[in-house]
Amino acid sequence: MLDPKVFKAYDVRGIYPSELDEEGAYAIARGYVSEFEPRQIAVGRDMRLSGPAMAEAVIEGAADAGADVIDIGMVGTEMVYFAVGELDLDGGVMVTASHNPKEYTGMKIVRRGALPVGGDSGLLEVRDRALAATGTTVPVPAGGVRREDIWPAYVERVLSFVDVEAIRPLRVVIDAANGMAGTMLPPVLERLPIEAVRCYFDPDGSFPNHEPNPLLPENREFIVRKTLEEGADFGVAFDGDADRCFFVDDAGEFVPGDFATALLAEGVLEKEPGAKVIYDVRASWAVPETIERGGGVPLVNRVGHAFIKQRMREEAAAFAGEVSGHYYFRGFSQADSGVVPFLLMLERVSKSGARLSDLLRPYRERYFITGELNTPVADVARKLEELEQRLGPEGTVSHLDGISVDAADWHFNVRPSNTEPLLRLNLEARSRELMERKRDEVLAVIRGDAGG
Repeated sequence: MLDPKVFKAYDVRGIYPSELDEEGAYAIARGYVSEFEPRQIAVGRDMRLSGPAMAEAVIEGAADAGADVIDIGMVGTEMVYFAVGELDLDGGVMVTASHNPKEYTGMKIVRRGALPVGGDSGLLEVRDRALAATGTTVPVPAGGVRREDIWPAYVERVLSFVDVEAIRPLRVVIDAANGMAGTMLPPVLERLPIEAVRCYFDPDGSFPNHEPNPLLPENREFIVRKTLEEGADFGVAFDGDADRCFFVDDAGEFVPGDFATALLAEGVLEKEPGAKVIYDVRASWAVPETIERGGGVPLVNRVGHAFIKQRMREEAAAFAGEVSGHYYFRGFSQADSGVVPFLLMLERVSKSGARLSDLLRPYRERYFITGELNTPVADVARKLEELEQRLGPEGTVSHLDGISVDAADWHFNVRPSNTEPLLRLNLEARSRELMERKRDEVLAVIRGDAGG
């Protein structure tokens, strides 16, 4: 089964087996190899119940299409990125549905250099080839398949981002959400002096405790409560394939992705003064202002890992952060990692000698952000036009991604969803009162005339 709608802007994702099954996975793998003609690729999978069979189908499809496949087993997504860069491969496929509920399956596909294959970088061509090939095969010389253990090299690489000697014996609550962090973190933790309170570390694709999506408040209730109960220095929650992490401070307050980006950027700039740091259009002013204060060069960018990774290469940027919890590192094939930012936060709190809540206080007292507010609308293009007409005169307008308006003491970005008729608002002001007033004003425009 291969429903065309499983091909998204950045990856492949659908319900197993009604939208995507082994036959579909085989066809996608063949389509990928036919389109890009890689000689060698890595294939990994997460802990989802459908994972073993789906990964086997991907390996078979890629090999049958002529690629040599290196099977790296059950790993986090970033380990496929690492394998592609470290082993100098032509590409890779990670069988995962990331943070989606248990009934989903999917794939994240990359080319040489761990560059993503997305909607405007070959995924639609892969789709067309896969749909045309479903149920058919074209004989070509088959590639070989071998297993490779990349764990030792991976552990050394992520630990190379920090000075392990500088990390204090902090008490940290870790919620692996029965996802891949429970497999990836133990060999890293055994090298650290911290006291880790390990929660839901058993990989289990049925997600018996909560969905592996910490962006949803209901999935954060556990980490907040547990961090407070344990009197921890901070808490960290990972998504299903562990390429994103989310922080909770010692007071049980969730740390927005832009504030985390600002903190991590400070640490990066201490090690590499003057470095370029990329952030996305949704972010708080905390990010560029912190980067400038640290002597770095802030570069604003479109949302999405394909755009971020391409810009990092163009600019040789050291680090990039997105509001959504994706953090990218030049020393990690310009790819995103969930483990590296966790290590950097340990180092940052350790070196500062302060509590995480104290490090965040200057941001919370100065920058007042709405978080992302989503609204269904009937006509996305017309609504964006109306926003520009009504609110554009109040500041400087940008169309880098959706519409952004920057005024002296407040700014906002509204961008369309890639997958649904939704508009996503992120707004910030220099005072809480102004933030709430402007938030309501912008939402009134978005939601006026029944959203249309």
